[in-house]
Amino acid sequence: MTTAPQHLRADAKRNRERLIAAAVEAFTSGREVSLDAIARRAGVGSGTLYRHFPTREDLVEEVYRDQVRPLREEAMSLLAEHEPPRALQLWMLAFAEWATQRRGVVDALVAMSASGRFGTGPVCDEVQHILQLLLDAGSAMGQFRADIAAIDVGGILAGLLSVAGAPEQRDQLDRMISIVVVGLRATESEPASR
Repeated sequence: MTTAPQHLRADAKRNRERLIAAAVEAFTSGREVSLDAIARRAGVGSGTLYRHFPTREDLVEEVYRDQVRPLREEAMSLLAEHEPPRALQLWMLAFAEWATQRRGVVDALVAMSASGRFGTGPVCDEVQHILQLLLDAGSAMGQFRADIAAIDVGGILAGLLSVAGAPEQRDQLDRMISIVVVGLRATESEPASR
């Protein structure tokens, strides 16, 4: 759990801002960078970094907190143009593209999913809200099963990205997402809503 910035002293707030700026630079560099290297780049000690961001996932989530919000607008646009199953499929592909452009997001989401922490931070919370929006739209139209939880779909998406998250794997990812969306569909024998 990260420290709330509004409760920090001025020097601690500056350190936090420098850490975030260094992390943004590191995550967009295209290569794996250690947390210690990010601390050095920010001009602070590793202890300072870990006080603000106890895990890599905490730092990744803070870096991308504001950047995830446009994905909600994307979901709304897709729902306006497509049936919910297609909108969900296209949104999951758009999310994969978004995550690929932000090095570190996929690794953080996969680690969070594996540790059971998926859905406990601002990025995962927003992803879950967006997925729930798409699932609810499909459930209301009788197109998705009602027993689907957004956190489960988010975990599945994190798993798919761990297997086929590279840009050159987009065709495979598209096929895998198609299979997932088919599995979410309501069948004739089960009601779509409770």
